[in-house]
Amino acid sequence: MNELVEGVLASLAFGAVGLVLLAVGFYMVDLLTPGRLGHLIFVDRNRDASLVLASSLLAIGGIVASAIFTADGDTLENLVETVAYGAIGVAMQGAAFVVLDLLTPGKLGETLTDEDDDPAVWVAVAMNLAVGVIVMASLS
Repeated sequence: MNELVEGVLASLAFGAVGLVLLAVGFYMVDLLTPGRLGHLIFVDRNRDASLVLASSLLAIGGIVASAIFTADGDTLENLVETVAYGAIGVAMQGAAFVVLDLLTPGKLGETLTDEDDDPAVWVAVAMNLAVGVIVMASLS
């Protein structure tokens, strides 16, 4: 029974860490795009903003899941590693967005949040997912 309790508590702790990292990822995307991201998505129903956020959250979720999957040993140490890898993923996604913005004409954040459906969103989505896969592959 003690093993079950430890497993449940570890699951709750990893779940909480994952939720916090997803929230941090949300705010990172919100900071990089003009306007309030929640309003753009849930009120204005902006498809491009939704795709950018969704791809970011999928990548962060994949990073967190990979960190948990590769964890071995002490639960506290594994939680710290999960936070570290998740934070790296969020930071790398932010950096990738800035690099993509520098490589493309205009302001990427404005392009992705205006009222038009823009094919540039798929480049940003691919960048988010690629960064997630790179960080997942770096887990050891």
